[in-house]
Amino acid sequence: MYDVVGVALNNSNELTYYSPNSLPLKVKDVVVVDTENGLQIGVVKKAVYQESKDNLSMPLSKVVRIATKKDLDVDKRNNKEASKALKYAKKVAKDLELDMNFVDAKYTFSCNQLYFYFVSSARVDFRELAKKLAQKYKTRIELRQIGVRDKAKRVGGLGPCGLFLCCNTFLTDFTSVSINMAKNQMLALNPTKINGVCGRLLCCLNYEDDVYTEMKKDLPSLGTIVETKEGVGKIVSMDVFKKTVKVEYKNQGIIEYDSKELFAKNN
Repeated sequence: MYDVVGVALNNSNELTYYSPNSLPLKVKDVVVVDTENGLQIGVVKKAVYQESKDNLSMPLSKVVRIATKKDLDVDKRNNKEASKALKYAKKVAKDLELDMNFVDAKYTFSCNQLYFYFVSSARVDFRELAKKLAQKYKTRIELRQIGVRDKAKRVGGLGPCGLFLCCNTFLTDFTSVSINMAKNQMLALNPTKINGVCGRLLCCLNYEDDVYTEMKKDLPSLGTIVETKEGVGKIVSMDVFKKTVKVEYKNQGIIEYDSKELFAKNN
């Protein structure tokens, strides 16, 4: 078991886990952490606890120190300069007629690297843009093209459930989501209902799909023709939790049945 602490970076709600490095850390502490992109400022969201090695990405990076006033001033200055750099990059990209929708810009803590994140519908030749940015900011420039789901993960926001976006809080990667999941859960195939703020299918369609599949095992398929005392009808809807189905008849309209009762009549 390893001592770990949950830290949120870049003003997001997503937690990254670090070694507390024997520091007396508590929730809401602002810390400097060592990341693959250099030192960054983060906020402790989950206090020190023990976690199994199997659940961690090893080797575990460390919390370097609790942030000092000087660290906070540097971070504030970096964010201000990155915001200016973002506006400049947008202007230059527009002048170069590049199809780039910039999302964010971020300096490393030591300012030895400046990252730009953008969305585009196609591959972009941004070599001239990178050259101009490097000439102006005298540091290493990295332009990263991200997808619309990554944009939502980075920017954040509220989902249709009223909670913070899953991708911006706890999801560490994106799993495949298909329209068949929406069909399996008998949701209306209305893009405004089943798509997230990113315009892609809701990640949460994954959460209950296996449950629906399991609960529908002993239920008939929609469209099944059945014969009851009321006559011959077609199953037009079902409630997988109540285990009921609705049968539509030509003359009697729609009648709801308990699925077990209906099957008993048809066996």
